[in-house]
Amino acid sequence: MTVIDPETQTGWVPEADTEDDTEDMPLSLRLSIADTLTLGNATCGFMAVYFTTTGILIPHLQGSQETGMARHSAATAVILMLMAAIFDLCDGLVARKLRSSPMGAELDNLSDLISFGLAPAYFVLVYGMVADDAHQRVAAVAAIVVLLAVVLRLARFSCVTLKDGMFQGMPSPFGALTVVSIVLLELPFVPTLLAVLGVAWLMVSRVEYPKPRGILAVGMLSWIVGAMGLLAAWAFDAPGGQLLLQTGCALQVVMGAVIPLFATARRVNTFRGNRREARTAQLP
Repeated sequence: MTVIDPETQTGWVPEADTEDDTEDMPLSLRLSIADTLTLGNATCGFMAVYFTTTGILIPHLQGSQETGMARHSAATAVILMLMAAIFDLCDGLVARKLRSSPMGAELDNLSDLISFGLAPAYFVLVYGMVADDAHQRVAAVAAIVVLLAVVLRLARFSCVTLKDGMFQGMPSPFGALTVVSIVLLELPFVPTLLAVLGVAWLMVSRVEYPKPRGILAVGMLSWIVGAMGLLAAWAFDAPGGQLLLQTGCALQVVMGAVIPLFATARRVNTFRGNRREARTAQLP
């Protein structure tokens, strides 16, 4: 209600009660604990892009010959992507145990796009600019393919309903870490490019991947923590750090190639089993 002051003839409106405003806030605008973890995922992805730019790209453009700084920055960027994967793993677990806000799914997709789409694609782009045997424009095309593969994968994940416990296509966190591992292996440009494109194809393929739950989630978390240790050893030039890093990257790439083979073999065995049961049912 508007009240008129008899002396000034001006109106004033009583201030709203802040407690009532808070209570009336729609649930869609309230962040849950899981949403906070999701925002941590996005922050790590953005900071990975920052360290890739300031520690690798800018010194290269300025003609710096300091390789230690680039190694530290590359390790930091990848560690941030690994931390983003931890946040992505934990926010789903927390959302199932507690609750998630109505915008939790949208926040998760947007954060994954930053951390597992933009950050690894940008890493590939910078690799094409700083590596001696790389071709910048070809690397830029590969980076765009990685980014679009993640975009399509996340969009399909939002629209397609799959059976419980399985993903269709390589999950974007696993794909991002595999792409980065391929770059860190320091293979010749053509094999690196083909492997990166292969990972992009796996992300949009129909190959089934198990969701990280239970023992698998613990194993994935342990693998991520171990990868952080390998990156730290490499960054600080520890004895055998380069060999340890390449071994870890090779294992990541091997897992990315082996899991689809197991999934395909399981699908073939299931198909054969169904045909065998159908033939048995037709017998008199």
